[in-house]
Amino acid sequence: MEDPIFPNAFHHHHHQHHSPAPASSPAQTEQTQKQKQKQPPTPPSISTSTSPNSDTALLDLDIFPNLPPFPPSTTIPTAPLLTLSLQKLEAEADNNTNTNKNTDESNRFWHCATDLGFFYLDLRGSGLGEGVLRDVEELWPVGEGVFGLGECGLREFDFRGVGSYFGYKGYGQAVIDKLGTTDRNEFYNVSKDDILGLSAPLPAPKILTDHRPLLKSFIASSHSIVTLLLQLLSAHLNLPLTSSNYLPNFHKLLAPSGDQVRFVHAPPQLDASDQRVALGEHTDFGSVTVLFNRVGGLQVRLPEELQVDERVKEAGGWCYVKPLRGHAIINLGDALTKFSRGLLRSNIHRVAPPPGDQVRCARYSLVYFSRPEDRVLLRGIDEGSVIPGPTEEEKHEKVWNAKDWTLKRALGRRLGGNLEEGYAFGDGDGRGGKGGKP
Repeated sequence: MEDPIFPNAFHHHHHQHHSPAPASSPAQTEQTQKQKQKQPPTPPSISTSTSPNSDTALLDLDIFPNLPPFPPSTTIPTAPLLTLSLQKLEAEADNNTNTNKNTDESNRFWHCATDLGFFYLDLRGSGLGEGVLRDVEELWPVGEGVFGLGECGLREFDFRGVGSYFGYKGYGQAVIDKLGTTDRNEFYNVSKDDILGLSAPLPAPKILTDHRPLLKSFIASSHSIVTLLLQLLSAHLNLPLTSSNYLPNFHKLLAPSGDQVRFVHAPPQLDASDQRVALGEHTDFGSVTVLFNRVGGLQVRLPEELQVDERVKEAGGWCYVKPLRGHAIINLGDALTKFSRGLLRSNIHRVAPPPGDQVRCARYSLVYFSRPEDRVLLRGIDEGSVIPGPTEEEKHEKVWNAKDWTLKRALGRRLGGNLEEGYAFGDGDGRGGKGGKP
């Protein structure tokens, strides 16, 4: 399916973090404050300052070397993702041992987590974030090298036959809808437990074996970012540090889990008459996803309240997410929706052909998927005053542990798998995680 192009797509503006501007005079400051007071209010997940959707605002943040530029937002609809600062979130957490939920950046994060479940995380200026960015730069050619081995060289690392979703998944070896349409990408999953020595190492291509220390660094740093976000969410959910339901206690780095690094490759679709979605609409079934890519293609389906442009409504709410240098794209998964009984949003998304001139490019991605520990039961948390009580439906649902949940969801999406187990689409407005099916 060829995705439509929308001229004169809508603009949304939200926070972007730059170096401090030179000090203004009192008169300039007063004039600026008056201008700000005249601006109309905006929805909580969209703010009024410079945004990644403003074509002149980011200078070169949306330009990657040797790649065509992402099209301007006047030609395609671009998702109105808020940008949060890792440096600010770290500073706010450091000022309160139980993580302060009443600070500006933490409140903006809560709005992201409950409104759309997707946001940009600016990693620049943070020691942790800069380390992740360095690891991403080094891992990018590793991913290209993995897929350079070709399907023949990677087929032996497809471990589906032994009940594992780690290793290689070939092009066209997964289904993207209930009609059985096959995907148009390939990926390689690397187990966190394998790299950290918590499980027996799986056979792997030499290029991955040679880079185990780099993978270990990326896993540890990405997991630290996830832990910070879970601390903030726990504070907003009134789950204290001493609680057994404190969300980081469900996601300890050195506990067995389905956490993984994923390298993804989608070859270019050069035949315009045969272009279609490379990865079908879905929600992530884990807790937090940390994504890096350079070529567009990721699309989120906006909830109705954010579909402010008629052409977006006509497209079913689908909008492209623009890749940004120095930033990760973060989204929440179904496990957090389950724990919070729907307060936290796991939003439907998909991968379409890249927009504009980028359609000629191979699309690579690097992802860290954080999932609950294998032992954790996927059910609503009965604690605090924020999470609602169980529904009658939930009281009669089967409760899965995270290991079985992840295995059924992951393998259910493969050719010959159980599609009902592989996909759980939620309530129809883009929110996932509804119901008890894995």
